Amino acid sequence: MEEPGDEQGLGKVVSLLTRGWLPYRLRWSFLVTDKRQPTRIALDAWGDLDGHGEWTITSRGPITRARYDWRVRADRPLIRYLSFLFRPVCSANHHWSMARGQESLKAELAGRRVELGR
Repeated sequence: MEEPGDEQGLGKVVSLLTRGWLPYRLRWSFLVTDKRQPTRIALDAWGDLDGHGEWTITSRGPITRARYDWRVRADRPLIRYLSFLFRPVCSANHHWSMARGQESLKAELAGRRVELGR
């Protein structure tokens, strides 16, 4: 279920399939619930992850800081009920996945910086 939202992206719905190095995948979607460019983007998530996320973007001179507050719970029974048994492995999988996301975000921002600098 994908929805484009309005001209600012408010109301946009995106469906995702995410994975780490452990042999499971998470299917979830999010809805953009608030967007105040260039300082805030908020979303609600549902599916295997359920909750809320919010990007806050601030600039001071040449430095821009992006903070993401992501408050979700895993609704998949395997994760919800057994993660306490495998906490070190699940934590390592989470950190690995977040590092890949950080690499992708840095590459995306570097590409945009090049485009803006032309």
